[in-house]
Formats: sequence, C-alpha cells, structure tokens
Amino acid sequence: MTELGLPQTILACLFDLDGVVTKTAVVHAAAWKETFDAFLRERDGAGYRPFDAVADYDEYVDGRPRADGVRSFLASRNIDLPEGAPEDPPDAQTVNGVGNRKNELVLEKIRTEGVQAYDGTLRYIDAVRDRGLKTAIVSSSANTLDVLCSIDAERLFDVRIDGVVARERNLPGKPHPDTFLAAARDLGVDAGQAAVFEDALAGMDAGRAGRFGYVVGVDRVGQRDALREHGADVVVDDLADLLDARGGAA
Repeated sequence: MTELGLPQTILACLFDLDGVVTKTAVVHAAAWKETFDAFLRERDGAGYRPFDAVADYDEYVDGRPRADGVRSFLASRNIDLPEGAPEDPPDAQTVNGVGNRKNELVLEKIRTEGVQAYDGTLRYIDAVRDRGLKTAIVSSSANTLDVLCSIDAERLFDVRIDGVVARERNLPGKPHPDTFLAAARDLGVDAGQAAVFEDALAGMDAGRAGRFGYVVGVDRVGQRDALREHGADVVVDDLADLLDARGGAA
C-alpha cells in the first residue's frame, strides 16, 4: 500500500468533505464571519470584536455540526443563547436561529459561486478505489449530498455519514469520533482498519479518539504543527502527495 502512502492494514478510507474533497471550507468560514459579525455588531455595537475567519474558525467551528459551532464560539465570548428549535427562522436570537442564518448564507454562496473540488483528492480517491479499498464521506454538513452531486462525486463513496444521517442516528459530531465510527461500521471494517482524512482540528481529535488505523491531516491553511498536535500521523498539503509517499509528507 506504499503507493497510497498508507499502512498495509488499511482497508477503508474515510474522507471529510469541506477542505478535503471540496474547496468549500473558505465558503463556510466567510459565511460564519458574516453571520457572527452581524450578531456581535447588533449585540455589542460599533465596538464589537469581529469573528476571526482563521483563528476563531479553526478553533471553534471548523468540522463541527452547525449548532455545536454556534455554541462553541459564543461560549468563547461568554455569550449564552437559548437553544431554540431546528426550524427557527434565521433572524431568531437562538443557537438554531444563528446556525440557520449561516446555512442560508452558505447555500447562497454555493449557488452564486459554485463548488470546486480538489483535483488531487479526486485523483487520490480514484487510486484508492482502484486498489479495492472502500470509501466513505464523513461530514457535519447537512448539504453534503447536494455538494457531491454538484461535482459529480457521489459515485466515489460507498457510504455517506453527514449532518442529515447524524441527526437521524443521534450521532454526536466531531470532535467526537461517532460519525467516523459509524462510517467504518457501515463499510464493515474496524476502526483500526480505516484511515481518516481531515483538514480540521476537530477532525484530528475525532480520529485520535476513535483509535483509527491512520489519520491524515490535510494542511490547507498553514496549520501543519497544530494538525500534528491534534493527532495526525502524517500531514500533507494535498492528498496527491500520498501517491508518492516520499513527497509532500511531514
């Protein structure tokens, strides 16, 4: 399996969506910033401290289910909102309302700007499947299927565990390992036989907590050391680097 940059024991590959398969992490970061800045401006006035689309995004929301991201960031600012309900309107001053506003913005950005895939990731997935390994997409996004269809990539995955499935099965999101563990079970492999591919620190934590056989960190924003600290066995700039394990890994 050296041509894939993976241990021989790996039988399945579990891929995150945003930032690993698609170039949508930056879209999510922009939507979170617009959402939180508007909320904080209304709450604190002109002197509000803006949401940092790099530091705050990485620390509090990246890779997490939408409501968890809202809670996590607001807690960092000592703000406590009522939970509300999943169907809350986007202007509701609740956790779900703030999350729904962010989702509206993401969908609008995707409609107007489209979705691009990382070519290196698609080449890597093709190579993985050619070698007979099973594949799953594991994402906190409730829009995963629509995004995959927009880039004609749904055919590349044997199993999909996303925000919709997680809600149906009552699975806690990253940094908990439950969604990745569910994907491994659905593929019929043990966690130790599966590799996790993630760009988010919460995803690294999930891979480590789930005792997966290999955890690959994808460094899209210059956080190589942090990915290592959070549990990555190897960090690459692009998954195509793994097709030649001598290049790009560190």
